[in-house]
Amino acid sequence: MRISNPFSTTAGIILAGALIGVAAITLQQLGNPANMGICVACFERDVAGGLGLHRAAIVQYLRPEIAGLVLGACLMALISGEFKPRGGSSPLVRFILGMIAAIGALVFLGCPWRAVLRLAGGDGNALFGMAGLIVGIGIGTLFFRRGYTLGRSAPQNPASGWILPVLMLGLLGLYLFFPQIQGQPQSGPIFYSTSGPGSMHAPFWASLGIAMVIGALAQRSRFCTMGAFRDLILFRYSHLFLGLLAMLLAALAANLVVGGFHPGFAGQPVAHTESLWNFLGMTTAGLAFALAGGCPGRQLFMAGEGDSDAAIFVLGMLTGAAMAHNLGTASSAAGIGVYGAQATIIGLVICLVIGFMHSRKSAC
Repeated sequence: MRISNPFSTTAGIILAGALIGVAAITLQQLGNPANMGICVACFERDVAGGLGLHRAAIVQYLRPEIAGLVLGACLMALISGEFKPRGGSSPLVRFILGMIAAIGALVFLGCPWRAVLRLAGGDGNALFGMAGLIVGIGIGTLFFRRGYTLGRSAPQNPASGWILPVLMLGLLGLYLFFPQIQGQPQSGPIFYSTSGPGSMHAPFWASLGIAMVIGALAQRSRFCTMGAFRDLILFRYSHLFLGLLAMLLAALAANLVVGGFHPGFAGQPVAHTESLWNFLGMTTAGLAFALAGGCPGRQLFMAGEGDSDAAIFVLGMLTGAAMAHNLGTASSAAGIGVYGAQATIIGLVICLVIGFMHSRKSAC
């Protein structure tokens, strides 16, 4: 039985976006890195490091926000009757798109949500990332007009819809069984940063609880940064965009209140000033998000609703985030990684090939 959904209205999406913006700044005040109250790409990178999938010591932590986003959406989907296990739509392609999305986002140093939060914190470098995101999504809309599709998903056994939520519960269990030991880089099989962004985090239960609220709000409102620009470009439909704008303005207002707004380009937290690669990294990531059908946050929420295709994209991002550090493509405050430029271009080319090959108007 479905329940009424006030967040489906214009006022509802604006309220949801504003609450997400304030929640992100709250997490920063509680200990998350500056301009990184919540970032799916960065936090999945930290989770990958916590599991030992990469060994970059400054970005290793089992961020409970990732689990919270999935579990909050899952709980709300169950309450509203929208938990519907489904999948089977080009899973391998979605996995590859997830890898490329993570690699591109980590060249910029942030997912679309972090681009918004960086803007709200005064980071001028995020303007180039946001422009790249819009261009990448814009390229995606050209493929949509050509009939791009990865095929229909189909109903699946309920067990398939529970796989990612259960994996997220497993991550929480690992954290609780092997909590961080003060000053130690490892607790049992789990790795923890003792310096750098990975060592900066809000208290566990606050992170989990706030993320679950965000997940529930986003599930009800269908909040999606990729969808906001896609709908605006394709249909001149501003519903989702108003939610994104509300997130930006609410985060900006919250930063002004707490003293977190520091305009400029140099010296911004966990950011670099290589404008071209800020732009191109997010162009590649934006196109991957568009071809996969949702931004990284939206993919987590859909996975919480039982969508195994979205879950595969999430696992692809987790893998891509680990590879970005293992293969030297991830950026740092000093600039892009040794192979960041090559990875960005290769990822963009692969996305273009996927777009053309899955378009009905593609050449035979």
